[in-house]
Amino acid sequence: MKLTDFVAPKAIAPQLEHTDRDGVIAELVDKLVESGSCPKNLRDDVVKAIIDREWKGSTGFGKGVAVPHVKHPKVKKMAAAIGVSQKGVDFNALDKAPVYSVVLLLSPESAPDEHLQAMETIFSHLQKDTFRRFLRQATTTEEVVDLLNETDGQQVQS
Repeated sequence: MKLTDFVAPKAIAPQLEHTDRDGVIAELVDKLVESGSCPKNLRDDVVKAIIDREWKGSTGFGKGVAVPHVKHPKVKKMAAAIGVSQKGVDFNALDKAPVYSVVLLLSPESAPDEHLQAMETIFSHLQKDTFRRFLRQATTTEEVVDLLNETDGQQVQS
């Protein structure tokens, strides 16, 4: 599975406006709604579900990255939003460091295998120092999309 299979280009926020965890989550869900990847009538429910998930355990896994995610019964198609923060966001990450790159994944409850595959794809790329560095340095949607396309191209070759 490639990142471009589920990251909605119109749901990329290369310069997040919010500086708090819940605000960032709401901002990225709004991007998914704007991109047509999440029905508008589910917006509040999805935001609440993701924040509730965060209370169970932070999705900030360290190295400046967080991957908030949820499987939702009313979502029909998996989609992800990406946000980049210049200032850093407190996600209560495992290493206590601020988060600069956020990949928010929204999946149908009926597709747990796809959700796991997408999470594996996201984590495998976020483990790479180079990918994290380029993502954090991206300041435009085009730069993020180019990074995703380049990354997916390398994945096919390897």
